[in-house]
Amino acid sequence: MKSKTVYVCSECDYQSPKWMGRCPSCKSWNTFTEETYTPTVEPKNKRMSLITENAQAVKFEDMEIPEYIRSETGISELDRVLGGGIVSGSVILLVGEPGIGKSTLLMQICSKMPSKVLYVSGEESTGQLKLRADRLEIQGANTYFMTETNVDNVLVQADKIKPDTIIIDSIQTMFDPASASIPGSINQIKECAVKLIARAKSQGVAIILVGHVNKEGVIAGPKVLEHMVDAVLYFEGERMQSYRVIRAIKNRFGSTNEIGVFEMTDMGLCEVPNPSEMLMLGRPTGVSGSCAVCIMEGTRPIIAEVQALVTPTTFPAPRRTANGLDYNRMCMLIAILEKRLGLKFSQNDIYLNVVGGLKLSDPSVDLAVALALISSIKDIPVPENVIAVGELGLVGECRSISDLQKRVNESYRLGFDTIAFPQKSHKEKLKIPEGVRAIEIKSVYDALTLFRTE
Repeated sequence: MKSKTVYVCSECDYQSPKWMGRCPSCKSWNTFTEETYTPTVEPKNKRMSLITENAQAVKFEDMEIPEYIRSETGISELDRVLGGGIVSGSVILLVGEPGIGKSTLLMQICSKMPSKVLYVSGEESTGQLKLRADRLEIQGANTYFMTETNVDNVLVQADKIKPDTIIIDSIQTMFDPASASIPGSINQIKECAVKLIARAKSQGVAIILVGHVNKEGVIAGPKVLEHMVDAVLYFEGERMQSYRVIRAIKNRFGSTNEIGVFEMTDMGLCEVPNPSEMLMLGRPTGVSGSCAVCIMEGTRPIIAEVQALVTPTTFPAPRRTANGLDYNRMCMLIAILEKRLGLKFSQNDIYLNVVGGLKLSDPSVDLAVALALISSIKDIPVPENVIAVGELGLVGECRSISDLQKRVNESYRLGFDTIAFPQKSHKEKLKIPEGVRAIEIKSVYDALTLFRTE
């Protein structure tokens, strides 16, 4: 039959016979891409053929969890993010910028997993894979490597090998010969993902898909791909820096609050079991505009450093820049300090930064950001032994936060002997270590007393 052209929205998969600037379904701009396909005549009884006699409903009381439901990857930081390991029959989407270390991490998984793994690469040859494995000193006795882009050939090879885990690097390079679209197009990605997910659910094989990101920093391909998989992991970090962070934005079998921290070295990715010490390494002393804070990433407390630079502006409209913090929340904190303390931030450029490339979304960072801003505009250093946690309200009050005991213990372990926290916390249940000074903060006015603690 004659091929037809259709325009498909990459965000919601809406189809239109002509190109449109804005999608009428999801209201996104410039998301339509041209797709070419050949209509096929399906038999009338094809829908009925999908019904099988083995499809039966199971009563909730009779449902059981197999003992082999989770398998560890051998990398504890990745297992933490996944919730304890890879679940059998699950599909995981690992995405990140080019060169961030996705393939390196997956190859290290192959060498540490005791189960049988099939590694399919559509971007490298077997010689290139062997060269990387030798550089990383990887000995994968139970790993099978395959260079293929045809998804049907991959599934045929999987039937012969019968692996426990299949790694596809990457899903954008796979194509389904039954589809008339070009490889890498939205239809091809969706069709290949459907076949792989069906194999994972029917035979209990865990599948890890590597995904690309576009210039906007979001996952390339159809948005529906994120809804089809069981977990979506983002590999974050700057390529010019050595530290990497894995964060789950979707996880059907675990928490989405945990993070895994790695360091890129000549021998691949090394786990960082204690990120707090890493982030505090090389912290300047006696300098204004710096304050330490203890945040919670899932069940793990992490000490981070917030830096602020407030300098007189030469422009009619002062600049506002935030790295690692929400820009709108920064503007709100600046407005609170201007209104409640009378500080003239409107006449200055303001730059905020979180050391180490972390992205903080915990509201308990508010008090530390406020102290860093006050310290920078007054040019008075925050004492080095002070750590501040607390959320600020619009009227300047310091509100209570969660997991305060874990934050106190982590701060004491790293040598902070003065801890500022909200006054309305459950202090009767809080155990302050011996030698640690606890300062209760009721509002931003009380925060000014921290600059006189010597």
